[in-house]
Amino acid sequence: MKTFSRAGKVQSIAVAGLVISSMACGPDNPGAPGFADSLMAAAAMNPSLIEQGREVFRFDTFGNETFWSDTAALHVKVNALKPQDAIAVGLKIDADVLPAELRQKLMNGEVDLTNPANTVALIGLNAVLGVKGQVENGTLVRIGITCALCHSTVDGSVVPNVAGSRLDGWPNRDLNVGAIIALSDALPDAPYNTWGPGMYDPRYNFNTDKPSVPVVLPPAFGLRHVKKETYTGDDVVSYWNAYVGITQMHGHGFFSDPRINVNVSNPPDMISEKLPALLAYQLSLDAPEARSGTYNAAAASRGKVVFNTVAGCARCHLGSAYTDVNANKLHSPEEVGQNGEYATRSVTKLYRTTPLRGLWNPPQLDGPYFHDGHAKTLAAVVDHYVTHFGLNLTTQQKTDLVEFLKTL
Repeated sequence: MKTFSRAGKVQSIAVAGLVISSMACGPDNPGAPGFADSLMAAAAMNPSLIEQGREVFRFDTFGNETFWSDTAALHVKVNALKPQDAIAVGLKIDADVLPAELRQKLMNGEVDLTNPANTVALIGLNAVLGVKGQVENGTLVRIGITCALCHSTVDGSVVPNVAGSRLDGWPNRDLNVGAIIALSDALPDAPYNTWGPGMYDPRYNFNTDKPSVPVVLPPAFGLRHVKKETYTGDDVVSYWNAYVGITQMHGHGFFSDPRINVNVSNPPDMISEKLPALLAYQLSLDAPEARSGTYNAAAASRGKVVFNTVAGCARCHLGSAYTDVNANKLHSPEEVGQNGEYATRSVTKLYRTTPLRGLWNPPQLDGPYFHDGHAKTLAAVVDHYVTHFGLNLTTQQKTDLVEFLKTL
């Protein structure tokens, strides 16, 4: 990806009488659960704020067509992209916006998935999650991306794992962002084509002299009771929204954080005034509850005891959000047995205890785990900590612990 490094400025936004700065972060700053509750109370008195945020989340490109079309010329490649290839890189279809006849044909397998014209037609119907396109006479002439590209998927009710109703806030772990970027002739293939599905490196374009360190696409649900977002606990939600919207999605705006030596100016500002509504919508997205039948309830009950006692998980996974970041705690890579390369590029140089939410809701949510995805299963997560901390757990205790994690 390219980046624009010109004179930048700090953006602040006011929400319900409170101020969020994209620069400042500390124990008393907005982002604590109490702040989120205050925002939700304000949104309840003004429901249109959440509705506005949903539109921003799903459909606002922040003007990034100037990059993805004018610089990357991605629309040219998409005009030749077969639907089967779009599906192969993880793009999803919002079946609820399709005409009834087309929806039925899609369900029946009667849509030609080898015809690129159908890819363009679906984009023209605003049916491809996270993709906004301008179609003229059957040709895609401009393209942009939205938050929903990475942070929404579908329930598969029309075509399994491909088309159905939106699940906003659910990470699209099938999405191969790197492969999509690498479609562009204006951008290099590497390292993007090495990332793989469900992975993305939001630090690479400021660290191109170092190996890329992609991380697992995180959920955008369950944020309401978590003080700081990102794997490294850099700052509050709107800080990261601004960072990603401007420096990664290439939207128009200004972002500056000398703590990580980032200073981007891409006028005019098309994002800062939308951050309050976007935040309100994100905070309204609850984590999904575990589905009955996807875990062993009796084993999970025993596993909860293991979690809180002999396994020692509750020492860091505190409270209802199961994270000690709300107690202003972060951890060194060595302390938790994680590779520290990604952390070195962050504000904190540390890792946050991941809030335990939506860990197991297959097929959309079934791993991988840890920031770099090196634990492919929940059993691998348990094994990691058993080894790292020298825990003396029986096979039964480990199995029960996995079943409890499935309930979170």
